[in-house]
Amino acid sequence: MVKAICINDRDFPEEIPTQKRLKLGEQYTILYTLTVLPQREIACDIAEIDLDESCDPYKFFSLRRFGFTQEEIIKLLQLMKDCTDTDFSLDELMSQTELVEQDT
Repeated sequence: MVKAICINDRDFPEEIPTQKRLKLGEQYTILYTLTVLPQREIACDIAEIDLDESCDPYKFFSLRRFGFTQEEIIKLLQLMKDCTDTDFSLDELMSQTELVEQDT
């Protein structure tokens, strides 16, 4: 897991309640990263705060809100690669999903 420090706790959307907002200078644990569209920005899920349905449509924090030590930025890069590595075979995919017939 990757440790990060909040460097920007300003300008949160009003949909995110105060108790679910990051606090400047606090440390957080990044669980995974993803690219949010259409902004094409890197976002993350953190262990300490659950952006649940009360925060809709917001589900993730922008990575721009965090700072990293050199050691943690290297871990972050590896985590990002791990999160986007979807090299599944069709057999692996089928073992975790189910085909259904499309209604016509």
